[in-house]
Amino acid sequence: MPKTRMAYGLWDSPITPARMGHSLRLIDALWDQSGSLVWLEGRADRRALVVQTPGGESRRDLNSEFSAKGKLGYGGGDFGVGGGQVFFVDGKSGRIYRQPLEAGLPHPVTPAFGGSAAPALSPDGQWLLFANSYEDQDCLAIVDAGGKFWPQKLVSGEDFYMQPTWHPDGRRVAWITWNHPNMPWDGTLLRLGYLDFRQDSLPVLKAYSTLAGDADTSIFQPEFSPDGRTLAYVSDVNGWWHIYLYDLESGETHQLTQGEAEHGMPGWIQGMRTYGFAPDGRSLYFIRMQMGRAGLWRAELPSGRLEQVSLPDEYTWLTQIAVSPKDGQVALLATGGRTPTRLIVYQPSSGETRLACRLDAGDLPKTAFSTPQAISWQGLDGGEAHGILYLPHSESFEGAGKPPLIVDVHGGPTSQRNLAFDLDVQFFTSRGYTVLQPNHRGSTGYGRTYRNMLRGNWGIYDVQDSVSGARHLAEQGLVDGDKLIILGGSAGGFTVLMALEQYPGFFKAGVNLYGVSSQFDFTSGSTHKFEVRYNDTLLGPYPEAAEIYRQRSPIFFVDQIQDPIAVFQGEDDIVVPRRHSDQVVQSLQQRGVPHIYHLYPGEGHGFGKPETLEHYFTEVEKFLRQYVVMR
Repeated sequence: MPKTRMAYGLWDSPITPARMGHSLRLIDALWDQSGSLVWLEGRADRRALVVQTPGGESRRDLNSEFSAKGKLGYGGGDFGVGGGQVFFVDGKSGRIYRQPLEAGLPHPVTPAFGGSAAPALSPDGQWLLFANSYEDQDCLAIVDAGGKFWPQKLVSGEDFYMQPTWHPDGRRVAWITWNHPNMPWDGTLLRLGYLDFRQDSLPVLKAYSTLAGDADTSIFQPEFSPDGRTLAYVSDVNGWWHIYLYDLESGETHQLTQGEAEHGMPGWIQGMRTYGFAPDGRSLYFIRMQMGRAGLWRAELPSGRLEQVSLPDEYTWLTQIAVSPKDGQVALLATGGRTPTRLIVYQPSSGETRLACRLDAGDLPKTAFSTPQAISWQGLDGGEAHGILYLPHSESFEGAGKPPLIVDVHGGPTSQRNLAFDLDVQFFTSRGYTVLQPNHRGSTGYGRTYRNMLRGNWGIYDVQDSVSGARHLAEQGLVDGDKLIILGGSAGGFTVLMALEQYPGFFKAGVNLYGVSSQFDFTSGSTHKFEVRYNDTLLGPYPEAAEIYRQRSPIFFVDQIQDPIAVFQGEDDIVVPRRHSDQVVQSLQQRGVPHIYHLYPGEGHGFGKPETLEHYFTEVEKFLRQYVVMR
């Protein structure tokens, strides 16, 4: 059937605002020793745990009255599995509950005391190790798995703790720790601790040693081999995140992976995993990431041989690997540019992949979606920048003229866009927009040197690479240079404000979601603990760098914004409080700059309510049509 010819940006789309408000998410998956697979689904009303019996014969919801969500920083480490039970963090109270996988109700293990995450059960099933934070004092804590004792601190004194794990002998533990002003991708320490057991009381830590890491080396995901001889971890000591094996007897360290590729990720949340041992300990499965694409690999440890595992071509991004301790099956959250996230299971014995769970975007076929591609271009100063490009796509329409461009800036600002499915982007491409997602200098995924380029340069490279990326596409004739839009949330919203101020008229409109407008707001502890010292590396220590803070605070130059702008803000945001948006909008109102402002009650840093998301996408579409597409 021939397509209808219509101006880009005006196409009807099957991806409606209502659909955006009711999308489902797959968050994590773990195996029990029995072979049961447990995963976490993000639904409209809660985050539900689901268990699938061995062989994938049946599945059922577990925590029907709770929503599982880790309560440290941005979350993660929502649950752990072992001994036929799941241990999960209640998203409201922060308490840890246990629930049998076969049948039974949840029972509390810890009191409602601070926030908890990353529960890890000891090999003998007696003890539960977890990360905890109370009144901004973080620690690793321990409690008995039945919740008989009051939890106690196992180790404290550092600013942050992450990824606790048990040695198979149950007498040693490992974890990651770091201190301000570092972020976990700047510099962390790998610690190995030795436990002392006492009758009728919880174990205590009698000693620990530091095995790897420093203030300038990022360590990620410690994990012991099944035979207990080796401690694996990821380190970027040589400029890229690679997997290392530490021999616990000899103290020797061996680098397992090589090349200009990443095998770890920035620890924005707890519970992240990029590799896992096979149950016999003779092989290790890992995710290798390069230029926005991820693949599954296997290392044969006796020989050191590395080989890529064949998965269906549609899966171009992988996360949250989990290897079954029973039979070595490998579970992964897998996605692709036109494939919404699925939970898949790779079976080493046959080389086949089965689908455990799919939460697709309703009844939409793959042909309804645009296919992303990784691109690179030259920045304004000649440096190289990277990104992900989506072209307009519709099964029913073809464009007239050239399409408008949305430059969609990621948050962080030390984050990364990749070749994963992105329904937000497909909302726009299905209406006739081209979308560029810059991985500006300072983004992760391209090695430490590239990542560190934003140190002292936040508000410079992110802005420049957004502008140069748009120019690059306009010069190639791929987009209409008179219909450029910049959009971003949080740190990306900051870039939106800075770009509209520094390059007036270049972007015909901006969309700012809870963007940072004053850097001084983060010098007084008014944001959450995780990021309260982030600006020390992005801008410089305060007050020594006070002038830089002023120059990189959009609120002091907001009178330079002349182009239309849409502002969206969560009323309960504690990361970027509403005053950041209120002050920007006050200036826009006083000067008569075209704008819209929507403040959402009950929303924090990022929107989650179906009604909020539906309203946001409805308003954004109307705004862009009015001020860009039909101008």
